[in-house]
Amino acid sequence: MQDWYLVLSVSLAAFVLLLVLLIVAASIRNGITPMPTSRPVRRMVMQQIGLPADRSEIVEAGSGFGTLALQLARRFPMCRITGIENSIVPLLMSRLLGRFNRMPRSRLEFRRGDLFEQAYETSDLVVCYLHPAAMRRLGPILRQRAKEGSKIVSVFFAFDDWEPESVEVCGDMYRTKVYVYRVRRHPLDIRV
Repeated sequence: MQDWYLVLSVSLAAFVLLLVLLIVAASIRNGITPMPTSRPVRRMVMQQIGLPADRSEIVEAGSGFGTLALQLARRFPMCRITGIENSIVPLLMSRLLGRFNRMPRSRLEFRRGDLFEQAYETSDLVVCYLHPAAMRRLGPILRQRAKEGSKIVSVFFAFDDWEPESVEVCGDMYRTKVYVYRVRRHPLDIRV
């Protein structure tokens, strides 16, 4: 009986260590550790989004553990939400969270992928909670790929060269800012 308990304990410890190492490796690669979005921040994001049109395509770029994407799916049942995440542990946790909450994949899907390679052309709304270097890289991509008029909601960090439509400060302990942008093309921005 003790041998079985020892094998189980060692196996569980090895599994947890593997998960931690995967998160650390992804954190080093991404430059940020995935963290669940707090309730006050999720509420503020929902307020800033307003009411998207039915059948809107919503993408969460860097969806982490899926808490924000799940809230989007609950709040906007007539929209399609896609979470993009490249770190395997948060991705698996978000998929489990979606299944646990009985969200059909036709409404909420979590995909493993590179948010910088995502096709944003059909997205009506993009939500992101990224670090400054990722924001600097994502800004030009969204300006080029996202359709004219798409709404972009960014949590905590702003785009360097975009003028936000609005900036709201959340009542959480970090005084988190939520930025709202619209994709506007300059006359010289031409898609090829």
